[in-house]
Amino acid sequence: MNAIRTIIDLYVLVLIARIILEWIPISYGHPLERVKRGLRAVTDPVLIPLRRVIPPIRAGGMAIDLSPLILIIGLQLLSRNL
Repeated sequence: MNAIRTIIDLYVLVLIARIILEWIPISYGHPLERVKRGLRAVTDPVLIPLRRVIPPIRAGGMAIDLSPLILIIGLQLLSRNL
């Protein structure tokens, strides 16, 4: 069970890193762009289906994606119950 908690905690850190990098404009060819693509590759398989259930909230001309936050909360609840 401890290994599963560790994996969940690491995945939450990956999600947080992705959230932060999504806020930063990174140009093509920048070293962080490869990191951003890698984080997307790891998190998109879980976030894309979740976005189908919980679409982004429209706020004027922008949209607020709550799926990473909901996933983090869900993972934390799962980790505590293991």
